[in-house]
Amino acid sequence: MTPARQIQIGPLGLPGEIATEPDSVGLVVFAHGSGSSRLSPRNRFVAVHLQRHRLGTLLFDLLTDAEAADRAKVFDIDLLARRLCESLDWIVRQDDLAHLPIGLFGASTGAAAALRAACLRPTSVRAIVSRGGRPDLALEVLAQVQAPTLLIVGGEDSHVLHLNRVALNALQCKKQLEIVPGATHLFEEPGALAQVADLAASWFAAELPRITT
Repeated sequence: MTPARQIQIGPLGLPGEIATEPDSVGLVVFAHGSGSSRLSPRNRFVAVHLQRHRLGTLLFDLLTDAEAADRAKVFDIDLLARRLCESLDWIVRQDDLAHLPIGLFGASTGAAAALRAACLRPTSVRAIVSRGGRPDLALEVLAQVQAPTLLIVGGEDSHVLHLNRVALNALQCKKQLEIVPGATHLFEEPGALAQVADLAASWFAAELPRITT
């Protein structure tokens, strides 16, 4: 695989890395959860798996170091969604990336930010996957989401599973809830995160066909 390229996103120059191949069929932007960053080992595990399925990936920090130390900023879903939109706007300005359909992969609070960003950029976002997400934090906009959305929750993550079922009912787009048996919130159990990666790869591969002219 081609080594990831280091980039900067938005007016704050938020650090990120992007990995694509000439035959990539789509580009997945990651939105990490609270207290995490582009270096999240779980997101990086999923990213490598997606890359093996001809999906490009973009991981970047949604917050500066100072912002990440402010709990109010960490849970500011509107702010996180705006930062995601900055990444989407950056992508469409790149000659070598603009042709790729875009998906969003959100974890925890990042899932709510991804859903909000999809409403703000409905023509840019083609598919969404939530891993152990909090889509309920974007409940008031869920009916506006147009992109096909997959919610993945651990079977032992009972509170978040309930919240995802509520969100599933609110979504009016193509939608699906997948439960990983025996998994808790961080999918730390043996094989659990691999199941997440497989589910995400299948969803994006189905929903992000290459745009041809």
